[in-house]
Amino acid sequence: MLLLVTGATGKVGQVLLGRILSDPRWAETRIRAICHNRTLPPHARVESIRGSIADRDTVEAAMAGVTHVIHMATVKEDPQQAMDVSVKGMFWLLEAFRSSTTAEQFMLIGGDCSVGHISVAYDEPITETSPRRPYPGVYALSKVLEEVMLEQYYIQYDINGCCLRAPWIMEKDDFRYALSFGADQFGGPAWTEVISTEEQARYAGEGRVPLLIDSAGQPLRRSFIHVTDLVEAMLAALDNPAARQQLFNIAMNRPLDYGTVAAHLERSRGLHSVRIETPFHSNWLDNSKARHALNWEPAHDAISLVDAAFAYQRAADDPRKVWYVG
Repeated sequence: MLLLVTGATGKVGQVLLGRILSDPRWAETRIRAICHNRTLPPHARVESIRGSIADRDTVEAAMAGVTHVIHMATVKEDPQQAMDVSVKGMFWLLEAFRSSTTAEQFMLIGGDCSVGHISVAYDEPITETSPRRPYPGVYALSKVLEEVMLEQYYIQYDINGCCLRAPWIMEKDDFRYALSFGADQFGGPAWTEVISTEEQARYAGEGRVPLLIDSAGQPLRRSFIHVTDLVEAMLAALDNPAARQQLFNIAMNRPLDYGTVAAHLERSRGLHSVRIETPFHSNWLDNSKARHALNWEPAHDAISLVDAAFAYQRAADDPRKVWYVG
């Protein structure tokens, strides 16, 4: 297997490469990575190609002899780059894939922003057949366009592909900082959108954690996935006939409940919460299809996700880097 990976230097890519390179089941797998702004450490089974996937020549050179593609490269709210990477880049990848004599499977890692995650209300759990209802912004639009483009290549060219749609991906101490009222907050919501700067400063000084409340007045429920669980789902789908031309939601079995989290942190760590009213909607990204078809099961639930984040101790050579805010 010669696996082409885009986004290999990111949060998910680094874990994926480490997992493949250390697992005897994938001992014969070679990896080729398209790297744009960052580099990978040298490894006998890893080849790096410098360039952008928005460049057709770069993509065609990278696709030479490739059997499998995992496409993760993405950008956030940057209209120029989002269209270059998510539309033009994916188009060149798919064009090279469909015309290749060696290509066997194309895997896209999507995001739940294509269904609006907590910004859009759903009356039932969000499944793979739920309508795509992205929130405003170019990033959410780009993830919808990726999913639709892949589906059109199934229809037009009958390629073997799949899409794994993930919610907010957590690793190491991410969730601890997602609960911070300080300047080190990771992700959202931006506190200035829901509370005053004075309140934020006071809560930070008091060491509070947020108990987010949804639009219905109940503790917010939101889907997450730990990076290691996502990687295991990717490996479960890789070269799996059950994944052919399928879309899978990859999330924890149940959404994280901020009320449960607040109670657990007070009980286990003595951290007091503060109620934060938000306009967001509680949603449930249903992972039943992936569990059934791929025989995959996430190892993390809400409590283990929180405990892992608060217990994580960074080494001196492991500084916290946030490439994207969420």
